Amino acid sequence: MATMLYENYIPGGAHWSLELKQGTTLTLIDKEGGANVGMLFYNPDNPLERYNAPDTLKCQHTFKLTQGHCLYSDMGRIFCSIIDDTVGWHDTVGGNLSKAKLREKWQEHSYQEARNDWTLSGADSFLVELAKYGLGKKDMAANLNLFSKLVVAEDGSLRFVEQHSKAGDSVSLRFEMDTLVVFHTCPHPMNPAEAYPKKPVVYQLWQADPVAEDDECMNSCAENQRGFQNNERYHAGCHTSVCCD
Repeated sequence: MATMLYENYIPGGAHWSLELKQGTTLTLIDKEGGANVGMLFYNPDNPLERYNAPDTLKCQHTFKLTQGHCLYSDMGRIFCSIIDDTVGWHDTVGGNLSKAKLREKWQEHSYQEARNDWTLSGADSFLVELAKYGLGKKDMAANLNLFSKLVVAEDGSLRFVEQHSKAGDSVSLRFEMDTLVVFHTCPHPMNPAEAYPKKPVVYQLWQADPVAEDDECMNSCAENQRGFQNNERYHAGCHTSVCCD
């Protein structure tokens, strides 16, 4: 039976970061429904290696992410695998809430004015967390939006699906290498809500089971098998750049 190592929650419109070791599972739970978790990943030993959204989609021939998919670095390695998911669709292309978009869509409230009711952008949230590790704006990359869904309309435009995630929905990420995880619970930039939505999320850390030969994520496509092989070479001491064509 898997062992839970830690549990806590992050309120809506907030941010956090932590370094997760290989063999740890991070489970995120939408407490109320309608949550959004913007997320980025970095190699703590070499922060130049970071989450690469185009490679993640290209390698797995997908527009969305869900159970069975892996999240790739820009060096062809796998940060983590989605081993469990009750949501079924996580956004990969919607981007991040900027301060300008925050002001345009919702009224900005500073901490000095509103204390804990202040409103944060996803961009500022990422920057605050990145600064803790000596990183900054130049280190930002295209982010993942867990619990959110975008669909393509007939005219080619993107449409945000409201209340896609329900209360109690969860997603579990098993980390295949040591990873710096930076995340926030600020709203998706395309959320049409009239008021700034603050949706809390529970996060749990678990001791992951070893990767089995019939692992769903590893065997979902040939590209993922190569990604796991790239990780094996990395952990064996071969830290050269690789690809996942």
